[in-house]
Amino acid sequence: MQENEILQKIAQTLQQSNFKTNKRPIDYQSVDALSKILDLNKQGYQDWEQLFVWIRQYLEYSPNTKHENFANRMWSGANLPSIAGEIITALSNTSACTFESAPVATLMEVYMLRQMLTLVGFKNGEGQMTTGSSNANMIAMMVARNQVLEPVKKEGLFGQKPLFAFVNAEAHYSLDKAVNILGIGSNNLIKIPTFENGSIDTTALEKSIQTTQNKGGIVFFVCATLGTTVRGAYDNITDLLNLKKRYNFWLHGDGAWGGAALMSKKLKAKFLPNVDQLDSFTMDFHKMLGSNLMCNFLLLNHQNLLSFTCCNGDNSYIFRNLDYDLGTTSLQCGRRVDSLKWFLDWKFYTQYGFAKRVENYYALAKFAEDFINKSTALEMVAKRFSFNVCFRFKTAHNTNAFNQRLRDQLHKEQATLLSLGYIGKQLVFRLLISNIKLDKFKLTQLFERLITTGTQLKKIEPTP
Repeated sequence: MQENEILQKIAQTLQQSNFKTNKRPIDYQSVDALSKILDLNKQGYQDWEQLFVWIRQYLEYSPNTKHENFANRMWSGANLPSIAGEIITALSNTSACTFESAPVATLMEVYMLRQMLTLVGFKNGEGQMTTGSSNANMIAMMVARNQVLEPVKKEGLFGQKPLFAFVNAEAHYSLDKAVNILGIGSNNLIKIPTFENGSIDTTALEKSIQTTQNKGGIVFFVCATLGTTVRGAYDNITDLLNLKKRYNFWLHGDGAWGGAALMSKKLKAKFLPNVDQLDSFTMDFHKMLGSNLMCNFLLLNHQNLLSFTCCNGDNSYIFRNLDYDLGTTSLQCGRRVDSLKWFLDWKFYTQYGFAKRVENYYALAKFAEDFINKSTALEMVAKRFSFNVCFRFKTAHNTNAFNQRLRDQLHKEQATLLSLGYIGKQLVFRLLISNIKLDKFKLTQLFERLITTGTQLKKIEPTP
């Protein structure tokens, strides 16, 4: 097959796939059954027909993330402008490490980063696209580490006073990975308990900071979680800034999920007051805002720290234009071109369109909470803070096990793919609204299906 034939066949295959019919969120198969169907040991050497068998199987048995009943992750089917950008990026197949290798992508990335710096309010900042907020959180922590202990870049942590980072007890696990990778140590990541609403207890944080300093430790980094993964809680930026003034630490904002509130003036004022005073901030465009995976940025409220932290020097075989070779401020050498899809989405929807989307999600989250509170079969486990709705099906006994079975039953029936999480010891449905197709009618249908299935399952549950 020639290249044009292959591209045409790809388009034809997509047209005929479940992704076009959009009838169900998933074609459920067990691990053993799917392994048998795929027959991955089959030979495929220069056999395009066999390769397209696997392509069709991939499309058939992968979750249909654009379906409104796919509520398993913080993202759903991607925006069409970013899909177009992703296709073009794959066909052009270049790296955004230097201006020479990706001139258009470089200028688009620089443009978008300036747009985000303005939106957040970092007047003299810098930024970069990363592989996701897990990586962005680690880079922010590394920048903070290298500021408080400047020799560490060359000398390492040997012989240095111990460093301590502080996070919400419900912060993302990427912070655990970061302290491991950076040599800080998991014992030196202090997880602070939360208030009842899920935001970090700043009184407990201050006591922990004081205890750490009294023992000779260096308090160098505090992460404000701006939309926790389970409850959607926002740490209080204003209170954390007051602590920063007293104890002089780097204050980072992890807005991977909840940072999308930036798009709306109303929601920014409600959830992200004083965000412009953070030292760094990260956010995923591929979550609530719907850009194709992955699409993340990290911003610093400072200049020239990324190059100091990440680059090993200017005497390089690859970098010639230090003003525009973005690889000099990145941990990666080969960098995916993610700026095209980001730029196309931004130009097509604009901040106005994204604001309307986020505000609609917020309204739907409130509608979901109201529905659950009125229901006799369902109950909220935690009061809704922002976008996340944490609830469960009511049972008199074995509530965690029952809700796990209910979720699995809905999955096997190919009806919904819902997310679960823990609040304390309670297993909850974690409803995350990030699908532009979802509305009140479809949300009601989802709840009704869940209640019907749960009621049927409850009838056959054994009594202890």
